[in-house]
Amino acid sequence: MTRTSTDILISGGGVAGLSAAAAFGAAGFSVICVDPTPPVTSDTDDGADLRTTAFLQPSVAVLQAAGLWARLEPYAAALQVMRIIDAGGEVAEPRLTKDFNAADISDLPFGWNLPNWLLRREMVARLAELPNVDFRPGTGTARLLTRTGEALVTLTGGAQIRARMVIAADGRNSVVRQALGIPVKTLRYGQKALAFAVSHPVPHQNVSTEIHRSGGPFTLVPLPDRDGLPRSAVVWMETGPEVARLQALPVAAFEAEMNARSCQILGPLTLASRLTVWPIISQIAERMAGERCALMAEAAHVVPPIGAQGLNMSLADLTVLLDLAKAAPEDIGSAKMLDAYHRKRHWDVQARVTGIDALNRASMMGAQGLRDLRATALNALYSAAPVRRTLMKAGLGVR
Repeated sequence: MTRTSTDILISGGGVAGLSAAAAFGAAGFSVICVDPTPPVTSDTDDGADLRTTAFLQPSVAVLQAAGLWARLEPYAAALQVMRIIDAGGEVAEPRLTKDFNAADISDLPFGWNLPNWLLRREMVARLAELPNVDFRPGTGTARLLTRTGEALVTLTGGAQIRARMVIAADGRNSVVRQALGIPVKTLRYGQKALAFAVSHPVPHQNVSTEIHRSGGPFTLVPLPDRDGLPRSAVVWMETGPEVARLQALPVAAFEAEMNARSCQILGPLTLASRLTVWPIISQIAERMAGERCALMAEAAHVVPPIGAQGLNMSLADLTVLLDLAKAAPEDIGSAKMLDAYHRKRHWDVQARVTGIDALNRASMMGAQGLRDLRATALNALYSAAPVRRTLMKAGLGVR
């Protein structure tokens, strides 16, 4: 059987895997990227990922170097203000509103928001421009054999790839991670998230809003206007049974519940897409690397969708991997390189998974006394300006 050789085999063609393929390809490495499911690149197609991703400031540099940001920026909605509303009183209405404004720490917005289906469309188009990148949708990783000097990957169609390094970007149930025998620690919350788009009469003014009551946050994230109407992406986290109840409602009844939960801060919300449901967990791999393999994105860490941390942690993984590879191309995939990657990333990942876990548990509080305590803590943290600025910088991943 013929074996194809490449510098890097990327297992996984989601947003993180496609970003990695473009970044390493633009840096001059030969790349093969595989994914068993062809990417859905239209919001009207079956299986479209209707969630959105916010790229925070530090993530843009790697997208620019990969030749992706020029494609994405025209579609992006800026996130200038992160607003937290506590609606945890006896009545479901705002009782405390705090704005974290990027202008306090930077001349730029916190980040920019884009739909996931559009990211896939533009990223796949970028890969087609790179002659040293071979994207193979509809093909997955079947088997992995590693040696000191190379990894041998057998794909689902039977083809074999000899790679100097394998990047596992194949999700929370990563085939590569399991083949390496790297264990994970998983925390389950009994939560799910509803993801969908809405239109509304009040402009969002580039403000991303998290509304906390119980069960988890109700988050409105700016999208570009469509058909003359302001639009936002919504992630509504609740217990599994409550999400099932909401999902089964007729549209009018769902919109009534949605408007009650949103406190109508943007006026009456109108459902502008179908509903999709996603399970909520926290998960972290014991190690970020194995022989000839690096774990990134959800293969290495999964967090609830709070504070726009998920994909930005993944792009921080990519930034470190790419910097190490460019610094010593001859050592790509070596034990020395991968040990350095693990050391540089694992502590930060652990800290962020722990912090987001705490925030999510606070957002789930149902008892009135605990909700009051949460509001008091928010007010105290916000009121101390140095603490507020430190928290904003920590959220961006800058010092």
